[in-house]
Amino acid sequence: MNGTKEIPITEIKGFRLGHAWDQEAATGCSVILCDHCSPAGAAVRGGGPASRETPLLDPLAASLGLHAILLSGGSAFGLDAAGGVMKYLEERDIGFDVGVTKVPLVCQSCVFDLVIGRKDVRPDSEMAYKACLDADSCKDSALLQGNVGVGMGCTVGKYKGPEYAMKGGLGTFALQAGNVKVGAIVAVNAMGDIYNIETGRQIAGLLNKEKNGFRCTEEEMVKDAAAIPDLFTGNTTIGVILTNGAFTKAQANKIAAMAHNGYARSIRPVHTTADGDTIYALSLGKEKADLNVVGTLAAYVMGMAVNRGVLAAQSVHGYLGAKDLL
Repeated sequence: MNGTKEIPITEIKGFRLGHAWDQEAATGCSVILCDHCSPAGAAVRGGGPASRETPLLDPLAASLGLHAILLSGGSAFGLDAAGGVMKYLEERDIGFDVGVTKVPLVCQSCVFDLVIGRKDVRPDSEMAYKACLDADSCKDSALLQGNVGVGMGCTVGKYKGPEYAMKGGLGTFALQAGNVKVGAIVAVNAMGDIYNIETGRQIAGLLNKEKNGFRCTEEEMVKDAAAIPDLFTGNTTIGVILTNGAFTKAQANKIAAMAHNGYARSIRPVHTTADGDTIYALSLGKEKADLNVVGTLAAYVMGMAVNRGVLAAQSVHGYLGAKDLL
């Protein structure tokens, strides 16, 4: 994007990113730990989200921000994992002071990854605790993409079921414009196909019958318009926008909403009843920044992060990675 430069996501200060995953079970989690309680917002556009504590981000709620966000596999079963983040933060005296203790404010969203690997192994509090330790001890892990953390169990292009789906993954991307920095972290687990946001070319998604190229999910759905089959509901793309801009909770909600345009540019179809698409936004710094500019950048970096996560994904458990097909 003209007028900007790409930066490592770690150049946005105020957070630590860590991962933990089980390759054999094909599931995992990724945690964003905030250095300080940070203003946050969220926008849910899919019809089937699995989430925890998102009402905290309503501008009318009393909470001023979050201490952490957890992205995990396991569908709704994975929501237990946030307990590990709570434990980690409480042990370090981090949270909202209620007199007798401090209560960490932690939001979580989950992807459905039960059909890949093992359905009986899900992220739990122990795995999330390990992700928190990783965030503190292994700074290089914040730059990993593809089959890492919550990206381990992600798949895409699932309209015709798992047989013709491909591997998704975890992606990150960040830009700097002047002194303003905006980045995205996303777990790409969509029912739809994935497109290069700059060229419009399909780079992953619904495989053809020979599994050597693509079909267009939108076209297949139109063919079935008179009698849509039961949709494979194991989807949801979840992500987080990070910025050093100074914003309120209400403004962070708007940034999260605008960032969904990045999903729309890179995933088609998106926001269906078979997806639980969710984006969070965190204001981590004090840089003066225009809301509309940051929202516009948020959409772009989110779309690029979707592309990066899919292109970094490796073939596993019978699901073909884009790098092995293109």
